Amino acid sequence: MSSPELDVMEEYVETAKERKQEEKLKDVNLDDWLPITSSRTAKWYYSAFHNVTAMVGAGVLGLPFAMSQLGWGPGVVVIVMSFVITLYTLWQMVEMHEMVPGKRFDRYHELGQHAFGDKLGLWIIVPQQLIVDVSTDIVYMVTGGQSLKKFHDLVCNGRCKDIRLTYFIMIFGAVHFLLSQMPNFNSISGVSAAAAVMSICYSMVAFFASAVKGHPAGAAAVDYGLRATSTAGQVFGALNALGAVSFAFAGHNVVLEIQATIPSTPEQPSKKPMWRGVVVAYAIVALCYFSVAFGGYYAFGNSVNPNILITLDKPRWLIAAANLMVVIHVIGSYQVFAMPVFDMMETVLVKKLKFTPGLPLRITARSAYVALTMFIGMTFPFFDGLLGFFGGFAFAPTTYFLPCIIWLMLRKPARYSATWCINWICIVIGVMLMLLSPIGGLRQIILDAKTFKFYS
Repeated sequence: MSSPELDVMEEYVETAKERKQEEKLKDVNLDDWLPITSSRTAKWYYSAFHNVTAMVGAGVLGLPFAMSQLGWGPGVVVIVMSFVITLYTLWQMVEMHEMVPGKRFDRYHELGQHAFGDKLGLWIIVPQQLIVDVSTDIVYMVTGGQSLKKFHDLVCNGRCKDIRLTYFIMIFGAVHFLLSQMPNFNSISGVSAAAAVMSICYSMVAFFASAVKGHPAGAAAVDYGLRATSTAGQVFGALNALGAVSFAFAGHNVVLEIQATIPSTPEQPSKKPMWRGVVVAYAIVALCYFSVAFGGYYAFGNSVNPNILITLDKPRWLIAAANLMVVIHVIGSYQVFAMPVFDMMETVLVKKLKFTPGLPLRITARSAYVALTMFIGMTFPFFDGLLGFFGGFAFAPTTYFLPCIIWLMLRKPARYSATWCINWICIVIGVMLMLLSPIGGLRQIILDAKTFKFYS
């Protein structure tokens, strides 16, 4: 057979394969298969506990440490201001979910594409959202491993052989190889609800244990001076604290994806039950954040550890239980932040790379993601530095000012009106957080790395 005939035959075979693949994809409605849009039966309380699970996590445990780097005045101002700004930007995102009649922006990048254009919107939103979701899951790997180790050490009380943190991170990660196969947001609602309850429980344990710990020798026994003694240390510490606070307010990166699971009609738009859930969630966030941040700093001053539960050790049984609660909570939080990543991965694999949607693809892709976050968490378990670096670098844009920019572009409020001014104030604050706070986090990682042995 001549070469031209061979070329024609090869082209025919390739075309036939492509047609067969397209026919397979037609048989599967991707919206009914992808994890974000495959189930739209959520109730308002799903929104409440998904948002609590997304927000109250590793970040709340680091707030007393952030206070120790800022002091009472700046610390209170930064935390309260962050609470107000992020509640406002979260309201904007809930409102913009269905701002175009007959269309739902089920994913953060879809809203970004509507505002900035198809290509530019993807390039602006997707990298930042991926950094947020993946970095959060990495930090949760470290948090889960640290809390498991603390639980083990408290229960054993010196009677057991010491086990490396690396192994505890592996134990924590092993759970997610199974849980990550859950198909969509609504399928992890039970895990998320348990995580939300645990977040309230361990926050209250941290608060009351700190209150009981109190001031054993009177107020003079606690030092409320800035943690660092040098001017450079105080400046970098403050920057790291800003990033840690930014990290604590992280739920915006999954809010549109959570709202996508709620049914919607013109008479009953999804924003009503979604906002109801957000209000309940933020009330719980306020209870947990303010009590832990201010109570933990009040009890320990600048001697508090990056993770408040690591600082506490008595009563032993209660602190052990609280660390176990943290483990359960970050199991749920990991899944909430992983679900948008799974959605992006599976969309690319099926639409761009033409893989057949199904269980084999899901198992392979999701297991690879869990393995990657576990490996990075084992390699760089720097809790406080990771909070500061990722909090400023990635969380500030998607949480503090991108919703404001999109709101200005799409809603076009009158120049110098109250809404216009508020949005620009949030944008300026958010940009400053993004530029400054990663510097402190990176410095903290470098300091931690000097005395760190890999996989030790």
